[in-house]
Amino acid sequence: MNLFTDLDHSVRTDEPLARHTWFRIGGAAQYFVEPTSQVELEEVVRRCRENDLPIHVLGDGANLLVADNGVAGAVIHLTADHFGEVTFSPESVKVSAGVLMSQVVLRCVREGRSGLEALTGIPGTVGGCVRMNAGGAFGDCGSAVQRVTVMDEECNIFERFRDDLAFAYRSTNITSRFVLAVEFAVTEDDPQRILKQVKQIWMHKKNSQPLGQANAGCIFKNPRGISAGALIDKAGLKGKRVGGAMISDKHANFIVTSRDATAFDVLKLIDQIRDRVAQEFGVNLEKEVEVW
Repeated sequence: MNLFTDLDHSVRTDEPLARHTWFRIGGAAQYFVEPTSQVELEEVVRRCRENDLPIHVLGDGANLLVADNGVAGAVIHLTADHFGEVTFSPESVKVSAGVLMSQVVLRCVREGRSGLEALTGIPGTVGGCVRMNAGGAFGDCGSAVQRVTVMDEECNIFERFRDDLAFAYRSTNITSRFVLAVEFAVTEDDPQRILKQVKQIWMHKKNSQPLGQANAGCIFKNPRGISAGALIDKAGLKGKRVGGAMISDKHANFIVTSRDATAFDVLKLIDQIRDRVAQEFGVNLEKEVEVW
């Protein structure tokens, strides 16, 4: 019996995940599920739980490397209209988990709401960004989060409020499998002033990152007080290749991939970077990119 009988409209088998990640590489998902509603999401999770099927939650695939042999279990992708809502109030904006962070920033510009400019150029969906506290030189998600709606694997839905949330460098204390919605604090401001700041941040990123090439953002977390990219650059690794994967010559903490790249190429290059940096500087780099 098919585990997802009567959910054929939302489930595909052997779906190539290269179509859904920024690296554009990796194997297929055993089940690829795009629930059309909250009720359908809960039903999918229930069936996975009852049949001991592993669950993976996919956002925009911006910080993800999928293995060449693919992913066993269900990859759940929240793309339906139900998971794409944006609602403004005088002092906040509530955003469903499936909305791209870039779209939220632009909506705030149009609505004349300040508070999220620092997230300009941050890739991924709101759910994924908040879970890993995505950010950069200008700030991170956690600084503006007021409330997060989450769901666990028993389909219990509850709210996490600012006083109960802890945001650290690329991490949070959110352990529930699903982030459903996030409320950010924003304030009314001049749209032209907000737009000017957004453009400045975007130009800085465009000039310093390989935005026109397939990549998954920063590969390594910055050690305390040190730039991972600077260490990799000082080790003379810019431009180094393994198969179809190459360390960007624009930003050394980015790996870019060509059409013939494999996940194995990327993983091998990651290992070589870690070994060289540890050997030359005594620093053990920790991966920022998630690997399935």
